[in-house]
Amino acid sequence: MIYNLIIYLYLFGVAVYSCFNEKVRKMWRGERAAFRVLKEKVDPQAKYVWFHAASLGEFEQGRPLMERLRKDHPEYKILLTFFSPSGYEVRKNYEGADIICYLPLDTPINAIRFLRLIRPVMAFFIKYEFWYNYLHILKHRNVPVYSVSSIFRPGQVFFKWYGRQYGRVLNCFTHFFVQNEVSKELLAKIGLTNVSVVGDTRFDRVLQIKEAAKQLPIVEAFIEESGKRKEEGEYSKPKVFVAGSSWPPDEEIFIKYFNEHRDWKLIIAPHVIGEDHLKQIEKLLEGRKVIRYTGISGEPGKSGLSESLGDSEVLIIDCFGLLSSIYHYGDVAYVGGGFGVGIHNLLEAAVWDVPVFFGPNNQKFHEAQGLKQSGGFEISNYEDFARQMDRFASDEGYLREQGQNAGKFVQGLAGATDKVMTFVF
Repeated sequence: MIYNLIIYLYLFGVAVYSCFNEKVRKMWRGERAAFRVLKEKVDPQAKYVWFHAASLGEFEQGRPLMERLRKDHPEYKILLTFFSPSGYEVRKNYEGADIICYLPLDTPINAIRFLRLIRPVMAFFIKYEFWYNYLHILKHRNVPVYSVSSIFRPGQVFFKWYGRQYGRVLNCFTHFFVQNEVSKELLAKIGLTNVSVVGDTRFDRVLQIKEAAKQLPIVEAFIEESGKRKEEGEYSKPKVFVAGSSWPPDEEIFIKYFNEHRDWKLIIAPHVIGEDHLKQIEKLLEGRKVIRYTGISGEPGKSGLSESLGDSEVLIIDCFGLLSSIYHYGDVAYVGGGFGVGIHNLLEAAVWDVPVFFGPNNQKFHEAQGLKQSGGFEISNYEDFARQMDRFASDEGYLREQGQNAGKFVQGLAGATDKVMTFVF
């Protein structure tokens, strides 16, 4: 079969490339170690539910289901597998799963060995995961398999004449829980009617994140110190712009604007936290008073912190794990990636009732299309951004309205987790 030939060629390519690339090397070693991990940790008397997520984004979509399963059905144990190091390396210590490992590449031998070790009672594949050998063996063993938060488009291989053979993999799923009606209609055209439109579990996840958000005294102090009018003895909270997961093309646009509009305070949490990138950001800021998060010393409420912050105008977040909580402090947000391979997590910002900017490469993101009608703003260049920001700056009521629209959009599309769990159990 052509699929298996491609998989073996891919396996060879990964083995060779792992000699030159650290990320690929981690994946190669992790996949090879997976069987050892499973042999050590699998309880042969337990009933395992298997969740597979390609990377970190898909993990976040599966997380509400795993946590609900853990709470409502403690009789099951959870196996979580990843394909990418960007998921596994970040969540390898996640406490919501009993076993976490890489998924061995989808060769017939690997799939047979893996499933003999685990013997799952059911499996959940998140969003785009369609591994031919694993899925066919699961079906042969009558194991229920669910595709969660999946989304389908006319251009995908399943709906092309040359993809009919591979497209049979979709027949292996017990049920599809898709994000929209378009996906349901496309599946119906190839004879699949075991489909429910439930939305995206990410909406549930960001509401969980919002409830568990951290209070960040350093960020609060930065905003407070920035807003003091010492000569008048008054306090006036400045407007705050939060840029999350930004890349250089994003930064060139919004930094240019805020170099000219210094009454706004700027918090930047770049996607890549490396010294070269941080210096590039600082260079763009044209002499503005910049401080890095990890360079701030002192404790909140004490003079040491005030002295450390000084009269800083821009705060750069040079560490991980804070962004979802930082959006809470913004009046307007920008989510990066839209001038590259695609935007990052818009919902983490929108859930805080703030309007959200993003770049033009967003067609594949269902939430972006919805936010365009509800507090989200696509920009293609500096002029687009400046025009919209000028309106926000001059019209407080409009700014507040668009932020509320974004928050309502997220709230209105929550509930996918409940629908999936009700159907399955």
